[in-house]
Amino acid sequence: MNYTHRECVKKVMDSHGSSFSSFNSYFHALSDVPRRFIRRAGCVSTTFEETSRIRSRSGADMRKNLRWYDLICFGIGGMVGAGVFVTSGTASHDKAGPAVILSYAIAGLCALLSAFCYTEFAVHMPVAGGAFSYIRVTFGEFTAFLVGANLVMDYVLSNAAAARSFTTYLGTAIGVSAESKWRITVSSLPKGFDQIDIIAVLIILILTVIICYSTRESSVLNMILTAVHILFIIFVIMMGFWKGDTKNFTEASDPNHPSGFFPFGAPGVFNGAALVYVSYIGYDAVSTLAEEVKNPITDIPIGVSGSVILVTILYCLMAASMSMLLPYDLINPESPFTGAFMENSNGFNWVSNVIGVGASFGILTSLLVAMLGQARYICVIGRSGVVPIWFAKVHSKTSTPVNASVFLGILTAAIALFTELHVLLNLVSIGTLFVFLMVSNAVIYRRYVSLGTTTPWPTLSFLLSFSFTSIMFTLLWWFAPPGKPKGFMLGACSIIGVGLIQLFSYMVPQARKPDFWGVPLMPWIPCVSIFLNIFLLGNIDTASYIRFGFFSAVVVLVYVLYSVHASFDGEEDGIVCQKNVEMVKESIDLEDQTLKIQS
Repeated sequence: MNYTHRECVKKVMDSHGSSFSSFNSYFHALSDVPRRFIRRAGCVSTTFEETSRIRSRSGADMRKNLRWYDLICFGIGGMVGAGVFVTSGTASHDKAGPAVILSYAIAGLCALLSAFCYTEFAVHMPVAGGAFSYIRVTFGEFTAFLVGANLVMDYVLSNAAAARSFTTYLGTAIGVSAESKWRITVSSLPKGFDQIDIIAVLIILILTVIICYSTRESSVLNMILTAVHILFIIFVIMMGFWKGDTKNFTEASDPNHPSGFFPFGAPGVFNGAALVYVSYIGYDAVSTLAEEVKNPITDIPIGVSGSVILVTILYCLMAASMSMLLPYDLINPESPFTGAFMENSNGFNWVSNVIGVGASFGILTSLLVAMLGQARYICVIGRSGVVPIWFAKVHSKTSTPVNASVFLGILTAAIALFTELHVLLNLVSIGTLFVFLMVSNAVIYRRYVSLGTTTPWPTLSFLLSFSFTSIMFTLLWWFAPPGKPKGFMLGACSIIGVGLIQLFSYMVPQARKPDFWGVPLMPWIPCVSIFLNIFLLGNIDTASYIRFGFFSAVVVLVYVLYSVHASFDGEEDGIVCQKNVEMVKESIDLEDQTLKIQS
């Protein structure tokens, strides 16, 4: 039996009141968890809903005052932090040698393919929710909440780690030991939590005030800091090319070590790419600014893709500079650039201080962009009703999500105050790579499945089969012993993967094609992105998987104890569910007209 939307709303309102109105109501809601979970977990919204009624729950609108050059600077600022000054050393010394240049190029290609998937969603649905919104309109509420909550936690922990790193690099820049001079030791606290870092807290609170005040002013500050940081990077690159020697591209210092441009072969290049890929994490935060972009159709593709391309060029030049300074087997894995200039000093030890200054600016820009992104994630999660609506409110004067920004800023500052860097880094997880993987899957699902008109099973079967093949390839690559059997099985997995893509593209027609901007060569590019993200996940340490599993369990618990009930109560506001097919069809018909008017 079919119901109109008004009849559905009345039926829902008659069937339940608020789950949190009293203890009895809440205990009744808990006893009804299985039914509510089944009803709400797979519920989806539409692009029309996300860009209209759901967005209106924030009250005031976010001001549209960003252009493509703002997004490029945000992307560069978000990606080029202090990480490149660390990961490049390990990647060169232990993984790829001088071919680390190609490792950065491959990792940049992987980031660009994932960025294409983000861009299609951001252009078609310019809202502040980023990956949370993209997954919510494809795979439903529960998956989106699981992904979004893990991503927000990763942002908070990594920002706390970055703030404490700022103290360390600032000390390096001026020749002061941050640990002994600027941090306060409290012996009564457990080890790992006994170093009080006031500077890290102040930096986070200052940036919180800035991002609450205005996104436009935040963009101007980011442009200035990014420009200064890029100047420092260019200086380091030029010094490397000037002081370096091209023979270091092909010769090791120890004759017993493998030499040549590829001392560890092709596998070493890919292993290096898996390690340095973390240096590209940050462009996803740019997609959360889509709601504040003047012309999403042109500005977002240029801003997101352009920033990834420019950062890839910078990283490759930095890797080349480092490789010229020293043979790969003499590079310090912990501090490659500082160590290189000290080894090859001749009066140039002061360059290490310059590197400290540049890294400090890089940390500030990455912090600023990440804090902007984390606030907008939690703002849109609040709009969906799975966390209190208080987080969704946008201030009428500043046009920024002040509540979300202040809450997360205080939480990040509290963690950064006590927690040592190594503790935080052990907790920063696979969450971001997992989100990239989900968005790549979601863009294929979105193109080939239209609720009410096509069946999702062929697409879901393909995505599961291709992911399983990619997982098998990854496990063989990382864990199988070298030899002909390994090569044969890797080749078989490659043939199966390519065959699955070809068969799917031939057998299953696209349900919708984007009117404005879409991922080219569908489904090949998203599939390559899926494979590369799974491959890179294979290089993540066990501790990160344990953390991911722990926080995922906490997120599920929060969803069962609170979110599913708040969402269930919110049905009376018309939140879309897969069962409301008539409403979904109506919304899809209105999407294109609405987006054209908005743009």
